[in-house]
Amino acid sequence: APPKGLTQFDVNLPTGILPDGGPFTEAGAKAALLTEADLEGGWNQVQDADKWRDRLLVGEVDVADFLTAKSSATDCQALLDALYGDGLLGDPSGPSALTGFERGDSRLLEQVAGYDRGGLDARMKWLRTLPDTCDEFTATGAGGAKRTVQVTEASVPEVGDARAGLRVSVQGDADGGPATLTLDVAAVRVDTSAVTVMGGGLDGGQADSVEQAVRQGTERLKTVLDGGTPSPQPTTMD
Repeated sequence: APPKGLTQFDVNLPTGILPDGGPFTEAGAKAALLTEADLEGGWNQVQDADKWRDRLLVGEVDVADFLTAKSSATDCQALLDALYGDGLLGDPSGPSALTGFERGDSRLLEQVAGYDRGGLDARMKWLRTLPDTCDEFTATGAGGAKRTVQVTEASVPEVGDARAGLRVSVQGDADGGPATLTLDVAAVRVDTSAVTVMGGGLDGGQADSVEQAVRQGTERLKTVLDGGTPSPQPTTMD
């Protein structure tokens, strides 16, 4: 479930959030979240990202699209449900924090959380199978509206211990006319914690911003896990 509310990163947060690299805490998860300073291009932080939902992601997968592998329909339904409910890596078993940013009609969502290692590895592996498993399929929304969903692999910066990336596009109708929702999604594991970033909207994907967010978010998480406090200014990365 999404965390209750958001906490703006406090630049006065005391050092040593994780003394001597101790247990990952809620304070550490919040401190690891991105700030506006970490993102280029005029992204503005919002306070209601935990309530974001896009109804184009709501639909029942057409099992007839999967004539030879009915179980694949279950995976694709799970993907849509996870994107709608901010649960791409499953339910966290440890601390979790969420933040979001807006730029025009585009949105960027980041979650930092702790997980069970076995479950996290399995979920990362699952994400990497989806471009082949799902590829292109149809989902039926409320009132019988048909939506075409495409899932492709997306590159993720070589950061963290493991990573997975997807681009998901949903063609359907919104506000009485045709619309395409495009989402760039990336997940990076650092030990038993992970950074998940999702960006896009009806104006298209946000691959460059998602890549920058993943780089900065992973660096912030590593700093917290090492017992430090992330700088309010972004780290210069090659």
